[in-house]
Amino acid sequence: VQLQASGGGLVQAGGSLRLSCAASGITFSAYGVGWYRQAPGKQRELVATVSNRGVTTYADSVKSRFTISRDNAKYAVYLQMRMLKPEDTAVYYCYVGSGGYVRWGQGTQVTVSS
Repeated sequence: VQLQASGGGLVQAGGSLRLSCAASGITFSAYGVGWYRQAPGKQRELVATVSNRGVTTYADSVKSRFTISRDNAKYAVYLQMRMLKPEDTAVYYCYVGSGGYVRWGQGTQVTVSS
């Protein structure tokens, strides 16, 4: 299983970014997918998930600003981030899996300047 995340970068506060994560080697449509992030000195935290049935969940800190989506035909999951804040600065990791089976991507850096 391989996950390749992309789309990170440097953006000013209030700006937008779209993260993408492409998966291979897995029955993508059968699993939940999502994004976590880890800021320097902090624990990895959940950002957003979308189940294999399309049910989405979001961290309170990103609700109404971030939108997660998946494209099973492309084996991809996306995170549209709007109204970015400096506190959104972190390495963002995509994952695929459910229950005790989880695989992680390599992470993509998002830096939001004030």
